[in-house]
Amino acid sequence: MQFGPSWNAQGEITFDFSTGIRPGRTRGHVRMAASPSLDSQPAYPSLAAARDAAVACPLTGLAVLAIGGADAAAFLQGQLSCDVLALAPAACRYGSFNSPKGRMLANFVLWRRAPDGFGMLIAADIAEPVAKRLRMYVLRSKVTIADVSADTQRVGVGGPQAHRAVEATFGVVPAPFEAWDLPSPFAVTLLGLNGNRFVALAPATGADVLAPLSAQCVTGDFAVWRWLTIRAGTPVVTAATQDAFVAQAANLDVLGGIDFQKGCYTGQEIIARTQYLGRLKERAFLFHTEATRVATGERIYSPAFEVQSCGTVVNAAPAPDGGTDLLAVVQIAAAERGDARLQSPDGPLLIALPLPYAIPEPTAPRGRIA
Repeated sequence: MQFGPSWNAQGEITFDFSTGIRPGRTRGHVRMAASPSLDSQPAYPSLAAARDAAVACPLTGLAVLAIGGADAAAFLQGQLSCDVLALAPAACRYGSFNSPKGRMLANFVLWRRAPDGFGMLIAADIAEPVAKRLRMYVLRSKVTIADVSADTQRVGVGGPQAHRAVEATFGVVPAPFEAWDLPSPFAVTLLGLNGNRFVALAPATGADVLAPLSAQCVTGDFAVWRWLTIRAGTPVVTAATQDAFVAQAANLDVLGGIDFQKGCYTGQEIIARTQYLGRLKERAFLFHTEATRVATGERIYSPAFEVQSCGTVVNAAPAPDGGTDLLAVVQIAAAERGDARLQSPDGPLLIALPLPYAIPEPTAPRGRIA
């Protein structure tokens, strides 16, 4: 008889205490749903490959929205923080969709799917709510918004040797923030991202994308991709952190996801005021903790703020050598002290890790602009 837990792609923990009974059957099998915000699970062997070589991961935690129609570019220009009209066909970029109060409802990777169409790679648990909210603004515009995840293969490749695995499979390697449409036999859209990461997107009915990539590198699951994204310093808004941060607090300005020269868009007034009046008090920082169970949305504390929390976990994933790596939006003053703790004022210590980019020095508030 065997008894042991495992995690499936849907984030459910299963305990198999039988022999010869397939997971998922009710007899001899107990299934418990994990917290939707739980981002850290026990370490995976493929994490070592993600750190030292290359890994390919099905992107089960990400969805693809297709936005099309004659008015799609103009419509998105008025809704998103990035400059959609300036997005070239062979490029992709980060952006955010914000509430009127300037808080991020989503962040994403955006690219052109056709002259009048765009693709948006977004956290799966917020894809439908975001699509629904975007549709509220369509009105009489000629725009369609659809979740095409079920029709799209989504595979991520990352690690120091990821470019070799991609080149060996597809014959080309896009630079960061390039988006290439490749011909048969794969008919793949290949996105280059920061942090030695690539995303391959293909029709679900087309040739399998994961199998040839797996021949070039180790296969991991979505938690491994999450770790790669964390170490790339790229926060991802999920259901637990919607409407919680202005885009600059998640370093989206550093990552090129905000265009401060474009015209108005939803939430633009607050985002611009934060930028030009110098009122930003918090940023996304990279940490490690020896704690092995870290949930998205958990609060962070520092003695400087006494019992009041000073930050929030945005994403967390198992680290290759144990413990958890995480991105958290934290008060800059607390991060500079180096004494932030998880969950409570006397909780696990957060050890600061260097981000792969420089955060601008905070500026003193300058008062209102006349």
